[in-house]
Amino acid sequence: MKQPIPFSDPPALCGLPSPYYTPSHVAWRRACRSFIDQNLTVHAMDWEREGLVPEDVFHTFAASSMLVPSLPAPLPVGWLKRLGIHHVLNTVKVEDWDYIHTAIYTDEMTRSGLQGPAASLTTGFSYAIPPILKFGSQQLQERSLPDLLLGKKRICIAITEPNTGSDVAGVQTTATKTPDGKHYMVNGTKKWITNGIWSSYATMAVRTSGPGPSGLSLLLVPLLNHPGVSMRKIKVAGLLASGTTFIELDEVKVPVENLIGQEGQGMKYIMTNFNHERLTLAIGVTRQARVALAVAFEYCLQREAFGKTLMEQPVVRHRLAKAGAMLESQWAWIEQFVYQMTKLGKLEADVELGGLTALAKAQAGIVLDECARCAVLLFGGNGFTTSGRGEIAERKVSPVEFSPKWLMG
Repeated sequence: MKQPIPFSDPPALCGLPSPYYTPSHVAWRRACRSFIDQNLTVHAMDWEREGLVPEDVFHTFAASSMLVPSLPAPLPVGWLKRLGIHHVLNTVKVEDWDYIHTAIYTDEMTRSGLQGPAASLTTGFSYAIPPILKFGSQQLQERSLPDLLLGKKRICIAITEPNTGSDVAGVQTTATKTPDGKHYMVNGTKKWITNGIWSSYATMAVRTSGPGPSGLSLLLVPLLNHPGVSMRKIKVAGLLASGTTFIELDEVKVPVENLIGQEGQGMKYIMTNFNHERLTLAIGVTRQARVALAVAFEYCLQREAFGKTLMEQPVVRHRLAKAGAMLESQWAWIEQFVYQMTKLGKLEADVELGGLTALAKAQAGIVLDECARCAVLLFGGNGFTTSGRGEIAERKVSPVEFSPKWLMG
């Protein structure tokens, strides 16, 4: 049996024992990898270069219920079964799903080494649907969730603005009730909105009263072809295929029934999904670091200079080992978090793991930076090309330095 390239997969996939993975998780990894390799990974680099994942790919994933794993665990079993979704890939029952299954899915979705193609498919499920599930009225859920959960319509999360990035409490987009109290009139701009350009709806942070966090609410705002909504795609340095969008809202009329939960609770609702968002981001970014380091390791085994392979140079082995130690320490930390999420209730996990999960996400960015820089250094001139074997490493360093959008929040 051919030995895997060091660091190319987590230790548990390389034959080492692990206390975390049950037969259900092992079977899910196998089925998940097969589906994603066929429908995403093999094409991901081409789609990232083109800046677009074909629309039929989203529908392929939706038809196989392969967007559902982006939702926080445990899954919304009642809703899924109502819609005829009982298993994911005929491998895991929706009622048996846990955060380890989620981690495996997130890791596999980024195995191309790129965030953009995966983000183009999963962002709405990860970030925009959960507030509706948790806080939306029954009437709002009945109107929106069937089409969203089945992938018939797409949705995005719209929080950030030109002058408001991670400072969520500073959101300026307003939602003012009409005199008859039946609608909100929404005015403002949203920027860096992943998937916005394709979305029928946005779960949007709006200001319904005074300044600060207590004035924020969440509103389900129609986007595509809706009067008063203008959208354009933004050119960005990384995540080229993710559909980063600038949205202008001019007297956009939204029914008051589209309010998610209660007025003034928007900040609270946004923060309740932060653990899920941070942990899945940390998992994806750590896989990107793994891809960068593995391709560098493989290159150093083959590339010859001064009469020997690069791997025979002690300084090269030292640099790879340093990055590898950071990578595997980060992955062990993530596995620990994921396991703890399977044992703690939602409220307890928010309190006990919230701050640490934020640190894990930040540390994932540091690990990616180290592994990407290591790869570019060892690839030499090939690491600064946008084609050939060094392309995957080059695409890591540029976003890390200039467009760390997935590390915000």
